[in-house]
Amino acid sequence: MDAKIGIGADRARALEIFATVMREGSFSGAGRALGLTPSAVARSIDRIETRLGVRLLLRSTRALTPTVEGQVYLQTARRILADLDDAEQQIADQGAPRGRLRISAALSHGRLCIVPLLGEFARSYPHILVDFALTDTLVDVAGGQADVAVRFGPLADSLLTARKLGESGRVIVAAPDYLARCGTPMVPEDLHAHNCLNFNFRRVEPVWPFRRDGQDIALSVKGNIEANNGETLGQLACAAVGIARVGAFSVVDDIAAGRLVPVLEDFNPGDVEQIHAVFVGGTNTPARVRVFVDFLVARLAS
Repeated sequence: MDAKIGIGADRARALEIFATVMREGSFSGAGRALGLTPSAVARSIDRIETRLGVRLLLRSTRALTPTVEGQVYLQTARRILADLDDAEQQIADQGAPRGRLRISAALSHGRLCIVPLLGEFARSYPHILVDFALTDTLVDVAGGQADVAVRFGPLADSLLTARKLGESGRVIVAAPDYLARCGTPMVPEDLHAHNCLNFNFRRVEPVWPFRRDGQDIALSVKGNIEANNGETLGQLACAAVGIARVGAFSVVDDIAAGRLVPVLEDFNPGDVEQIHAVFVGGTNTPARVRVFVDFLVARLAS
């Protein structure tokens, strides 16, 4: 029995070493993170590959590149390590949620709507270490890359649990200086004469939707600047660079302050994006995840 426990501990350590190597990008970086020598890290990887009978890493003087088998092993390692961490944290909770809570949120919404709430959450749960990442890249929650992710738009079918945090409408805005210089569009077709600032993802051709006389229409627009988030487009609109169509949450303060003016509201189609918190649910959900999602729902769902 003791021998089996030892083997299990060795394999868990091997998983940790491999996952750390992939995170740090080198044996020396993993060694510094784990308190091991680079040669000890390399020997551990060699033992894993020997035991499995496959190569997990392609080594060169410049980088370590995972093979197909290495990518599968990495995903499994992350999931197992996350499960081990969750199990230990549940035992250690003892009535007070604690441990590292990894949160992923979109750049603009996270900075404007979630970051301002983190101080209150941290004061309410001082034993939780908040590990917060802003990115518009979808992280693999089921694979253990995050505990909670805040997602916009339709959710893909998955085994994750989702709780609605709210929804965001869209608004077309421009700065008063821009409108004074270039004129105010009165109908959607007027946008052809304007510099329309756009997102650089999602659609092949920039198209803005409108509703006129009960009918939905789509208008192709053009501009000389594109960006990957609404906050940047809102800033450019504030600087009188052009007209932008963005999530209302990202420009609500600018509209209230008069830095931006909504335009073509009579043709607003009323389209919205749903906002959800997604996480691995079930009876084994760590307390730190449950209390954070409850906190977000209480603060944002209204």
